[in-house]
Amino acid sequence: MLKYESIQELVSAAENGGMKISELVLQDQAESMETEPEELYKTMQNSFEVMKKAVETGQKSDQRSMSGLTGGEGYAMKAYSETADGGLCGTFMTRAIARALAVAGCNASMGRIVAAPTAGSCGILPGCLVSLYEDRGFDEHDLVMSMFTAGAFGMVIANNACIAGAQGGCQAECGSASGMAAAALVEIMGGTPAQCADACAIAIVNQLGLVCDPVAGLVEIPCIKRNVSGLMIAFSSADMALAGVAPKIPADECVDAMREVGNALPAALRETAGGGLATTPTGLKLREQVFGK
Repeated sequence: MLKYESIQELVSAAENGGMKISELVLQDQAESMETEPEELYKTMQNSFEVMKKAVETGQKSDQRSMSGLTGGEGYAMKAYSETADGGLCGTFMTRAIARALAVAGCNASMGRIVAAPTAGSCGILPGCLVSLYEDRGFDEHDLVMSMFTAGAFGMVIANNACIAGAQGGCQAECGSASGMAAAALVEIMGGTPAQCADACAIAIVNQLGLVCDPVAGLVEIPCIKRNVSGLMIAFSSADMALAGVAPKIPADECVDAMREVGNALPAALRETAGGGLATTPTGLKLREQVFGK
């Protein structure tokens, strides 16, 4: 059985078995849980359905958060993606951005989401996978299987660093989600297990030190928009890995660095709303708007 103690463990086991990381993980989890692989697949497939519905909910014109601080971002971005040229990023990426915003907005309005790996970073993996499904016509089976790879990478990160903003800053939430998504994207595109690890490493590197400073202590500002950054980094990291661009620092060492950086962050920058954007003049005014003086 796998120990999920390192990403290299996953890569080596997959390479030795001549299989994808997702196939390895599905087999391992079925054995450890004493259930059939088909049952676990159905559970993951249901999670993908929840992701698709969260996108739909978050793109409604009347979507608003419970606090009233945010809402409608997914709708606005979807409308923008339908302009003649699809925006500076092009139609595909602009729609992907809209989906990431939509899922994060769905979370803020108390909708049903898949924490992948957390609620605060819930828009990144769905934004990537649902976009490939709806806009590129990728096979749903391949997309669902890639979620096992993403989950395995997330388990390693959780075991060796952390995935909670309160513990390691936003690098632990959006950084982890972005690394997980990048690995999943590489596998979907036919990349090797080693390239999945490279993509994860690149994604983590690009978000090291990202603080958690939610305005009014709510997972809305800047959290919702950081899901977009994580999505863009996931796509670019996957493409770099597929192109053969090496991260130079192995994925497991990047995870270790994430832990060290997270431990070094002051408490004010770890989801306490005690610093960063949360304590700017506007941030404090928004807090008063929600909770009063």
